[in-house]
Amino acid sequence: MKKILLSALSAMLICSGALADPLILPMRERAAVIDRLLSTRVQTVLPELMRRTGIDMWVIISREYNEDPVLRTFLPSTWQSARRTTILVITDPGNGDPLETLAVARYDVGETFKAAWDKERDGEQWSHLARLIEERDPQRIGLNFSETYALADGISETEFRLFHEALPERLHDRVVSAENLAVGWLETRTPDEMAIYQQIVRIAHEILAEGLSDVVIQPGVTTTSDVQWWYRDRIRELKLTTWFHPSVSIARADQPETDMSEWALKRYDEEVILPGDLLHVDFGITYLRLNTDTQQHAYVLKPGEADAPEELRAALAAGNRLQDILTGNFKTGRTGNEILALSLAQAKKEGITPSIYTHPIGYHGHAAGSTIGMWDQQGGVPGDGDYPMNPDTAYSIELYAESEIASWGKAVRIQLEEDAFFDGEKTWYIDGRQRKLHLIPRVPPVQ
Repeated sequence: MKKILLSALSAMLICSGALADPLILPMRERAAVIDRLLSTRVQTVLPELMRRTGIDMWVIISREYNEDPVLRTFLPSTWQSARRTTILVITDPGNGDPLETLAVARYDVGETFKAAWDKERDGEQWSHLARLIEERDPQRIGLNFSETYALADGISETEFRLFHEALPERLHDRVVSAENLAVGWLETRTPDEMAIYQQIVRIAHEILAEGLSDVVIQPGVTTTSDVQWWYRDRIRELKLTTWFHPSVSIARADQPETDMSEWALKRYDEEVILPGDLLHVDFGITYLRLNTDTQQHAYVLKPGEADAPEELRAALAAGNRLQDILTGNFKTGRTGNEILALSLAQAKKEGITPSIYTHPIGYHGHAAGSTIGMWDQQGGVPGDGDYPMNPDTAYSIELYAESEIASWGKAVRIQLEEDAFFDGEKTWYIDGRQRKLHLIPRVPPVQ
């Protein structure tokens, strides 16, 4: 009965024109966009990063279905994985000349990486790779190994051993970690990408808001699990994917207080949504190889209410203020741990009870770059928290502000997450941020 009721309501609203699907490109057009963005990145972002990190040859190695996370970002739109052993060799010849981009593989890897190995002509693959390296005589050969970043640690032990065995001994001491180059490649966003990113985040916002409405939720009937799975189905209906299972949780007056550790264990519990509930959603999509990550809140109106209680609205405002404090401390060259310490100190001075756990976003949801706290590491994050903030990078501004709600007799955490872009001087939200609680029903009854 519950599913019939919700389906009938959704169908009625769709037929009345209350809902409209966002513009999402067909697969062939998506492929063209992905390939265009990649070509631009290789031509404009990669040369600068190689010179910034002092690596004049970057070798990226993957076997089919065991792909280096970085290699996947170089694959053309029609490739779902590496083929056999795929080796990309990127060389900076210096003097401002264009990069040389080769594929030591059976095939061209898209339009950018031209095949530079023919088994019948050139012999064994690893030996030929070594010859190509010797001919170019690079001073610093970057491989993707890293203790700090999983995303920059893509070379397997087997591939590293085979590479080392093939490489002439005189070049062994030129092999270095490409950690900073890999992180720079993953974290840097281009103007073309940012023009597209706004629409991607807007699509995510529209789906999230639809789920936090009476299109999906019938108080007293719908459960938090119903909404979670509605999000999964809706994403598929729109021919999109997600990188994590959405969570929907409830805060209400008669619940005992929980800490973040307890909440993390309970966030997927199934509960019936009731009037007076404060709902929290954590939700993201993947589209055109870019990811979103958003957390917002909704209030379920009680009979006779036309808005959320003032205390909850004030709590949201405190969360917005904490966002402002955090982004106000973004500065090129400042590490994530420095930004975290400055922001926590300023928030506490203003009477806010804060927790900040902000991360980069882009090719991956929890992406490589400067990490600004974790919910259970408010004293700083060793390693990736020590990485400096760079211009032209995107972040999920993830945090909570805890506020006392007198009418509930306890504190409530307003957990917010919105995607933002740092251009080197200022930060702006890619598609705005939540400043008002979503209301269920969306249009309050006239009192």
